Amino acid sequence: MTSMRTFRPALGTAAAMLAASPVEAYVGPGAGFAFVGSLLSLLAAFLAGAAAFLLLPFRLAWRALRGAQGYRKARIRKLIILGLDGLEPDLVEKYLEDGKMPNLAALRKQGRYRRLRTTFPPLSPVAWATFATGSNPGKHNLFDFLNRNLRSYLPELSSSRVHQPSRVWRVGRWRIPLSKPTVEMRRKSRPFWSLLGDNRVGSTILRVPITFPPEPFEGRLLSAMCTPDLLGTQGSFQVFTNAPEETEFEEAGACYPLEGAGQVWTGRIQGPANSIRDGSGNLEIPFRMRVDLASGSGSLEIDGATHRLPANCFTAWIRLTFRAGLGIKVSGVGQFHLAAVEPHIRLYLSPIAIDPERPALPISHPACYAPYLAKLLGSYSTLGLAEDTWALNERVIDEDTFLEQANQICDEREAMFEVALDRTRKGVVACVFDTPDRVQHMFYRYLEPLHPAHATNGNSFSRYAGTVEELYARMDRIVGRTMRHLDEETVLFVLSDHGFKSFQRGVNLNAWLEREGYLAVREEARDQGYLRGVDWSRTRAYSFGLTGIYLNMKGRESNGIVPRSESRHLAEEIAARITGLRDPDRAAAAVNRGYAKHDVYKGPYVRAAPDVVVGYNPGYRSSWGVAIGKVGGPVFEDNTKAWSGDHCVDPPLIPGVLFCNRDFEAERPGIEDLAPTAMRLFGYDPPSYMDGRDLRVRVSTA
Repeated sequence: MTSMRTFRPALGTAAAMLAASPVEAYVGPGAGFAFVGSLLSLLAAFLAGAAAFLLLPFRLAWRALRGAQGYRKARIRKLIILGLDGLEPDLVEKYLEDGKMPNLAALRKQGRYRRLRTTFPPLSPVAWATFATGSNPGKHNLFDFLNRNLRSYLPELSSSRVHQPSRVWRVGRWRIPLSKPTVEMRRKSRPFWSLLGDNRVGSTILRVPITFPPEPFEGRLLSAMCTPDLLGTQGSFQVFTNAPEETEFEEAGACYPLEGAGQVWTGRIQGPANSIRDGSGNLEIPFRMRVDLASGSGSLEIDGATHRLPANCFTAWIRLTFRAGLGIKVSGVGQFHLAAVEPHIRLYLSPIAIDPERPALPISHPACYAPYLAKLLGSYSTLGLAEDTWALNERVIDEDTFLEQANQICDEREAMFEVALDRTRKGVVACVFDTPDRVQHMFYRYLEPLHPAHATNGNSFSRYAGTVEELYARMDRIVGRTMRHLDEETVLFVLSDHGFKSFQRGVNLNAWLEREGYLAVREEARDQGYLRGVDWSRTRAYSFGLTGIYLNMKGRESNGIVPRSESRHLAEEIAARITGLRDPDRAAAAVNRGYAKHDVYKGPYVRAAPDVVVGYNPGYRSSWGVAIGKVGGPVFEDNTKAWSGDHCVDPPLIPGVLFCNRDFEAERPGIEDLAPTAMRLFGYDPPSYMDGRDLRVRVSTA
């Protein structure tokens, strides 16, 4: 999963929500939150949620009674799917050989292991959408984290969008919503658990990417990527300091002052914009902090409650309630980390996640499921990208702090998964762990002593050299605990959506397109980002996001100049010319192959796809600048950020892994094959739109 934290537009649909805010953030799902609904709507939602929570045991009993018919043709009673995002086959096979992943070794011996084909491109939203729907991106409409707006060329989140209330009553400066905001799921095609639910086969789906907003079906679901934070972004941290000069971050966070002296300091936590009162800016929560310079610890006073601030360690989840007026309020949860007290205080606040007990947006199905888990297990992060990779990139937190955060989030996921496994007698249980992806993104450099990132991070190489191996050992232990729930009527799949490779050099595709005569630049705006520096009247192609090149097509883009009749030939020409692109400083090919979109996609949504998909060689990826639409700079540059591993690589070079406790016939399985296989295991024919094929798992029919 290449994180959306690469992008920071406080613009487009996200601008409406953050226009009054100093927080510069990643692209959010759009403007507006459910908390700005009318008081009656909020009361009705509260009562409905309470009723649903109280009636849940009875609903589950009723479903169990009437659902028995759904298993009449089933070849199994239970299917468990454990997703380990980003597990790399080369490392898995090495650790298997070295005896360091005994549980996966036992699973392989019991059933079968194969490398798993991934998607074009090998990005988590694309791959997991294909996993869920069994279809290629041309049918589910996800090709990257971002889409570009065809009118403005500005970025917008590809997976979901929040629409403001359609009816608003204006009274002076007050804007009283008379209808609710709506949240749109932009992924197309139906996931296999929804189709199974039509046939009364229930599922519990935990944190599988591209499930926000949750869609109704026969089962339970907790959303994952790209669930926003309370600001409506994909994760914006806050830093509070008494340093004389505030720090400006390149991406995804903001710095705010502490006022005071000695041991007592005050600050203001920034929340979402107050959208019910014009000109009132962002909602804020004041806090008071005491610090003990000798121990490096302290305490926080927020909303009348006192919370301990341990030295260089995260607090528990703290509820943060923002009040908009007229009795309307919204709550989130965040964790504080007192990183330093001398020479200057530095207090980090994680991105404020939607409160799982009082969700401001729909994050689970049924609506009571997220609060149920919080009551059962304690509060937890609901943010789609919960591990704060960008805070480590910005050196706001260090490696130890990041690992503490990642391990805690993994603990939360394990607890949820264990509950689901314990309480599921039949049907599907699917859970995806993001930890392998996030940790490898930030620690891959420690597998490579000569990685360019080591020139700037200042950390001991040997101290973190075993981090990735320890991570894989933890994933193996999760596999072992999952295997305790197997019996003769249960099938287990363990899979990753793609592998992982080094990211040492960035490729600025826009600079290459300019050099080759496909893109023209307005010099006065060359480095402004978001494609503002492009002269559209003379540009035939441009790059945006992580792996794509788009044609500036007449009749599609607002300032398009390429005739549709010439588009296929031009895409094929660019794909051919970028194949084998050489990095002169390394005497190596940065690009393995370029693909015209009609060679890799089919379906009703191909029109939205990048016209050329760039398949990089290991070690290379789109540069940080081109990912957010910059056109200036060199074609090649070193990647010196902590984010040192990636998977934006030519898909045949970056497969995932697939383990099963039963043998299966397929020799070259693809991630699209899991959905039709799940359908067949429960005795149902997959729909015709699915591109995947049944893996033909060998199960007992006795």
